[in-house]
Amino acid sequence: MPSTVLIVDDHPLFRRGVAQLLAMDPEIEVIGEAAHGAAAVELARAKEPDLILLDLNLKSAAGSAEIGIDVLTALKDDDPARRVVMLTVSDAPDDLMHAIRAGADGYLLKDMEPEDLLARVREALTGTTVISDALAGRLAAALPAEAQDIGRKAERDLSSLTDREQAVLRCVAEGQSNKLTARTLNITEGTVKVHVKHLLKKLGFRSRVEAAVWATQLGRRDAGQR
Repeated sequence: MPSTVLIVDDHPLFRRGVAQLLAMDPEIEVIGEAAHGAAAVELARAKEPDLILLDLNLKSAAGSAEIGIDVLTALKDDDPARRVVMLTVSDAPDDLMHAIRAGADGYLLKDMEPEDLLARVREALTGTTVISDALAGRLAAALPAEAQDIGRKAERDLSSLTDREQAVLRCVAEGQSNKLTARTLNITEGTVKVHVKHLLKKLGFRSRVEAAVWATQLGRRDAGQR
């Protein structure tokens, strides 16, 4: 079965262009398009896409301005394991970090070459966090501070996870995709997705990125205490 994608953008021509680009890959199916947040949440619930591409700036159904981060928050509140990648014109570091903090599983720029965008979507569908090359350095520079912010949040109890969920979390912290995690643990990719969804809910994280940063910091702290 092909992997499924939902495109959320208020420009019909852009949506159509992205849909046609993704259609070049027989293993990807665009199962829906939405122009505003309410439709995006409704379609996500109804069709459960493997990946959502979400614009940072939208118009609401009433035509007023709508912030993509708010739509991202609504999608993640509904299902923390839902994979959402921002697709935007903004290369501002603040927008990038705001999106990551809100649970985005990636951040791509609309001025990417079409073949590069298709390649990154393929990566995102495997469970990998994808960031445009032009922004990777900015994210890397911000992650140490981000890790401290996450570490200052309420203590999370690793023992609340099952042994299998802890094993999946270790794979997430190592940056493994869902497919590679499935191979590592000898389970199906679908089972990995279920475990990721459960561990995110139990630990109160909005994305794999937050979970990975927290697990890495926890591992370093424990290593320092030994």
